Amino acid sequence: MVGLKPSEVPPTTAVKFLGAGTAACFADLITFPLDTAKVRLQIQGENQAARAAQIAQYRGVLGTILTMVRTEGPRSLYNGLVAGLQRQMSFASIRIGLYDSVKQFYTPKGSDHSSIATRILAGCTTGAMAVTCAQPTDVVKVRFQASVHGGSGSNRKYSGTMDAYRTIAREEGVRGLWKGTLPNITRNAIVNCAEVVTYDVIKEKLLDYHLLTDNFPCHFVSAFGAGFCATVVASPVDVVKTRYMNSLPGQYHSPLDCMLKLVTQEGPTAFYKGFTPSFLRLGAWNVVMFVTYEQLKRALMEVQMFRESPF
Repeated sequence: MVGLKPSEVPPTTAVKFLGAGTAACFADLITFPLDTAKVRLQIQGENQAARAAQIAQYRGVLGTILTMVRTEGPRSLYNGLVAGLQRQMSFASIRIGLYDSVKQFYTPKGSDHSSIATRILAGCTTGAMAVTCAQPTDVVKVRFQASVHGGSGSNRKYSGTMDAYRTIAREEGVRGLWKGTLPNITRNAIVNCAEVVTYDVIKEKLLDYHLLTDNFPCHFVSAFGAGFCATVVASPVDVVKTRYMNSLPGQYHSPLDCMLKLVTQEGPTAFYKGFTPSFLRLGAWNVVMFVTYEQLKRALMEVQMFRESPF
């Protein structure tokens, strides 16, 4: 057995909610540079003017990271981290922490197992709920990650995270903070199903067929499979979401217009720009998040049971 033993008492909704948000923040701290590299690769070539003015061209994951470190300094890899952590505490807590509760709500009474359709419906529901709450944090995170500036920081548009919220609301209206909500709901419904449902199914099958026990190797394999599936199905929507969130007012009429211009100007392969960092990031993120999440649930339940124990 690797790590803490499974709790005899099922974890409560509050434990799952807190555990998911905390585990997601920990995963973000480790994988954030990969996410920033993905954003830079996704917006590269967004328009002719930007391509002509851009001095640093990004080539591959490692090349993007090295170019950013050389031209903007190491701290540029963590642009938008504060907003990213705010996003995970509100976003992952809902979409992952509430998944089991919503799945049980949709499961017919008397059923021993939830069907795939029920799990997908639960994943779509919690994903949409999470985006509705966390969208402003995602907008600010993408803006920081996409901004290019020198080491002196003289070209920064926002002085900090809270200033970014205020500036966007003042210049683009409150609706600006919810820019790209539709593609983000679409993306995260897909990602949530691919991540949470795939993890749920793989873990269940590994345990049912006694291939692995409920410990670290089982969690690792399930999380890695979830990360790969999520990257494959969500990458096109993710590129459109990133482009639309980072766009200037009036640059795109709608997410659909952004998608059509992306295809006509750069070809279908543009939908998979930044695929390698997306996979590296989602794969690593899922492994760190789910492994940490499983251990946090067990640790929090032990603490809760210890506090409730009369001895």
